Amino acid sequence: MTALAGTGGMIRLILRRDRFLMPAWMLVAVLIPVNFVAATDKLYPTAAERLKYANTSGTNATFLALYGPLFDSGLGSIVAQRSGFIPVVLGLIASLTVVRHTRTEEEAGRRELLGATIMGRGAALAAALAVTCAAGLVIAALLTAGMAAQGLPLAGSLAFGLELGLAVCVFAAVAGVAAQLTEGAGAARGLSVAALGAAFTVRLAADVGGAGNGLSWLGWLSPLGWLQRIRPYAGERWWVLAMVVALSAALVAAAAALSARRDVGAGIMAPRLGPPDASPRLNGAFGLGWRLQSRALYGWLAGFAALGLVYGGVAGSVEQLVDDNPDLREIFTKLGGESAIVDAYFASVMSMLGLFAAAYAVSATLRLRAEESGQRAEPLLATPVGRLRWAASHLVFTLLGSAAVLAAGGLMAGFAHGVDDGDPGREVPRVLGAAMAQLPAVWLVAAVAMAIYGLAPRYSAAGWAVVAVAGVITLFGTSLDLAQIVLDVSPFTHVPKLPGHDFSATPLLWLLAVTAALGAAGLAGFRRRDLALG
Repeated sequence: MTALAGTGGMIRLILRRDRFLMPAWMLVAVLIPVNFVAATDKLYPTAAERLKYANTSGTNATFLALYGPLFDSGLGSIVAQRSGFIPVVLGLIASLTVVRHTRTEEEAGRRELLGATIMGRGAALAAALAVTCAAGLVIAALLTAGMAAQGLPLAGSLAFGLELGLAVCVFAAVAGVAAQLTEGAGAARGLSVAALGAAFTVRLAADVGGAGNGLSWLGWLSPLGWLQRIRPYAGERWWVLAMVVALSAALVAAAAALSARRDVGAGIMAPRLGPPDASPRLNGAFGLGWRLQSRALYGWLAGFAALGLVYGGVAGSVEQLVDDNPDLREIFTKLGGESAIVDAYFASVMSMLGLFAAAYAVSATLRLRAEESGQRAEPLLATPVGRLRWAASHLVFTLLGSAAVLAAGGLMAGFAHGVDDGDPGREVPRVLGAAMAQLPAVWLVAAVAMAIYGLAPRYSAAGWAVVAVAGVITLFGTSLDLAQIVLDVSPFTHVPKLPGHDFSATPLLWLLAVTAALGAAGLAGFRRRDLALG
């Protein structure tokens, strides 16, 4: 029996399991940039207006941090720049997909059962990578057709489609390697997200540091930087595609080699042995919850602090950007608050921090599902520990952990901007308050995930779909001219746009009320239902 025996059957199984989720995120990834074409053309209908936009946003640190570099003043190039965050989102989705169909299956014991059939040891990995990379290529094909149908050049449309499609392939391969290094799905996801975060940070440093500080060469150290340097609609560099493909192939080969060297259920990196006697801190359900959740929380705290420093550090350049191009004031005002342009900028980036915090909150909530399906909850619940107490030992990280990461991001953003502005005592509380205003929306997203877990545990992964929907509406809803009834679906639409906007507690109280109702429904459902093992 060969190592890839049974790969076809595994591919069919993955396609059946993801028959709704995968087409959904693929379609969204295509529709967003395609719809950007008409919206951008409406906003900048003439070549002169596009050139003016390019001369300001193409060199401004704020736009470089948010979207990446702009290589040309044409319509297609502007759309490609405004879609600069989509490869990051696709990389995250690809990473989670591969880990879910590899390491998560091993952790739950299903991989070992399938391995007892006529299936090679490399079939699961090969199938996960094949399906995910194929999804990326389908995105590339659909996006090429969609952009060309808008009247944009075919060559640039193909380069743009491949930029997004290859982002899926690269980070799917990264997740394939991470799944072999660790023995837990959580650790594999953490490594994958850390690699994506590092690539984004290096790309951001290269673009913001640019020609002025001589740091543009850093872009060649990040796969995200490579993808941007394909330069769709701006003199395409086709040879960069070869670099991306070669990196993806090397990572896939490394993942296959590592998979062949380890036992099923084990990882290449051996777990560190603990002390012979348990720490008193592990006494009880909350001590165990801290042990399981704390490391992930530390990583999120560090990431939010770093992101806050970046966002706060470039805030001062927003005023210069608007002075050069007053038309852009309307863009930032739509994204955020109605007062000073810097306040509008912070209102918009705080919404992004809120979305990231929602992703953390859902991850912390769904740890309950991982423990239950891994059959680690059943022995614990056989002790005097009750179901609600066990659930609370993880949900406390959902509530307090999300507050902590938002506070870290808000503090660092306010401090960086305050130092730059010369008045940190004023800016820190203002920006921190804007960050903490996102908390009710974050908790509501987590409450939806809890309700799904408690009432329909089989569909717990749909909690991530809630984050995705809120993200699409929040980040792209205004640009896509979505109806207000659609915008209202995202809880972040109802958060006061601080700083610079009048504060109203009413929408926050409504969000908290809905959160309490959904959370209670999820806990009640979990308390009454049978454990869903496996």
